[in-house]
Formats: sequence, C-alpha cells, structure tokens
Amino acid sequence: MTWLVTGGAGYIGAHVVRALQEAASAGETHLRPVVLDDLSSGHAEFVPDDVPFVRASVVDTAAVRTALAEHGVTGVVHLAGFKYAGVSVQRPLHTYTQNVTGTAHLLEAMADAGVDRIVFSSSAAVYGTPDVDVVTEATPTAPESPYGESKLVGEWLLRDQGVATGLRHTSLRYFNVVGSGAPDLYDSSPHNLFPLVLDALTSGRTPRVNGTDYPTPDGTCVRDYVHVADLAVSHVAAARALAAGRALDPVYNLGSGDGLSVAQVMATVARVTGTDFTPEVAPRRPGDPARIVASGEAAARDLDWVMRHTPEEMVASAWAAHQHTI
Repeated sequence: MTWLVTGGAGYIGAHVVRALQEAASAGETHLRPVVLDDLSSGHAEFVPDDVPFVRASVVDTAAVRTALAEHGVTGVVHLAGFKYAGVSVQRPLHTYTQNVTGTAHLLEAMADAGVDRIVFSSSAAVYGTPDVDVVTEATPTAPESPYGESKLVGEWLLRDQGVATGLRHTSLRYFNVVGSGAPDLYDSSPHNLFPLVLDALTSGRTPRVNGTDYPTPDGTCVRDYVHVADLAVSHVAAARALAAGRALDPVYNLGSGDGLSVAQVMATVARVTGTDFTPEVAPRRPGDPARIVASGEAAARDLDWVMRHTPEEMVASAWAAHQHTI
C-alpha cells in the first residue's frame, strides 16, 4: 500500500514525500510515498532514490491510472498544479487546464482504480480579499484570480465526487509557505517572496517590494507565513486520518492566526543574513489581496497543525537551502 504524491518533485511536495517516508520508517508502512510529477516546475533530484518516481502529468488520465495500479496506491496527496496567482491573470486557460482539468482527470483515474482517499492542496487565494481580520473556514470564498478560482473548483470537484462515489477527502488551504526542512530542498519559484529576496541578495541586487500602498499598517501586503516542514506534518496527519477511516472536515486553513507584512519579512531577512538593505518599490502584482491571515484552530485540533518555527527560523532555513542553488 502506498500514497501517490502528485507534484512530489516540487518544493512542498518533496517535503510531504519525506514526511511520509519518516512515517513509513516509523512503522506506518501503508503511508509509503510514490511520486508523480511532470517536472514542469519540480526537480528530479528532490525525489529520494528509494521512492518510486513516475514522470507524468495529472492531465494524462491513462498514465495516472497506470501509476495507481502498478504501485498499489490506496490514497493520493494532490499537490500538482500551476500555483502562481499573479501569472494566472495573464494565463487563465493554462491555469484552468492544469488545476481544474488535471484534478478532474486525477479523480477519474482514482475512481477507475478504486482509490477513494485524497488530500488536496488548496489555497488561501479562494478567499480573495476577506473583510475580516482573521479568516476561518466559515469565511465566504471570493477568489480574485483564476488561480484562486481554480482551487475553489478543485474543492467542489472533491465534494461532488464524494457525493457520487463516497470519496473520502479533505482540502488544505495554504497560506504563504516558506523555509526548508532540509538543506537540499529549496523553493525555486520565480514568483514567491523568499526566493526572490534571497536571489536578489546573492546576486548583488536590491530586493523589491510589490506595492506599498495597500490598506495595511505599513502599506505592504500582510500574510500568514508558515514553514513548509510544519505543512508537511499536517499532510501526513490528514493521510493518516483518511487511511484510518476517521472523519475530517472538508477544508482546513493552515494558518498562524497572526501575520507578517512584506516589509517585516524584509527586515527579518536583513537581520538573519546580515545584509542591510532598503527594498526598491515596484508596482502591485495583479491578484494580490492586501491581507490574508487565518486561524489554524481546526487544523490544530485534527491535523497536528502547530507553528513550530519563528520568522527568524523560517528565513534561516530558507537561506541555508538557498546556498545549494548558488
């Protein structure tokens, strides 16, 4: 018995794979991971040598169906997708193909193979710009980008498939995922804040802030920043619960209850790296809401969700991993 991790060669997926490996090594052999990734943004070297790796896209139903059968898959952690909110505004059709069509094809293959458990990578982008200080799972969804819309549709697909086939599922709504749980696993996104800032510093450039005129205390976006290793722990907890037949809520926020502004993150980076700088100011990015901070109380209750890392530790671990890209 194994769990298929789609997007398992990516930054978040690779951490989930290693967390599943740790669980399997501790005796939970039914949680052994298998990776499916088309390497459009992932890295083959992120996949451990002893983890089976299928190079394929979730859009390829036949390839997914074969992988499920050949590896004795009993559950799926679905992280594969196009994850850039700002870019999705310029590439809506690509975003929907990867995130909506891909999820539908995955669910079709799962139904054909009799695999009835899935943990879905959703996003805080489903909330758009909420009018509350702290988001909960009951906060109305109002996505403001094709990316956020595609993630919400993904949740609906799971819900409807659950009604139709008895699929057991839960969706984890991510906030800003940062840091590293191992020096060889780094965030290589060309759009995420941490890699952009660290790459600028190592290249001798000044980091940029996208927008300083938001309705926030210092004018920069406010977000929950959560450590990727903490996120991975909760994915394993969700897989474990579904494997055991325990009931889970349809959605969980993996949030801190607090937030940091982009300016505060910049100041933390300067302290941790010992590099003093004043960020350049760039225009806002399309699709970026001013503030999203969420309560993680439900996930703490059911999915072992704990903020185990301080902002300084998040930056330090990201900085250590970034050295492997130089």
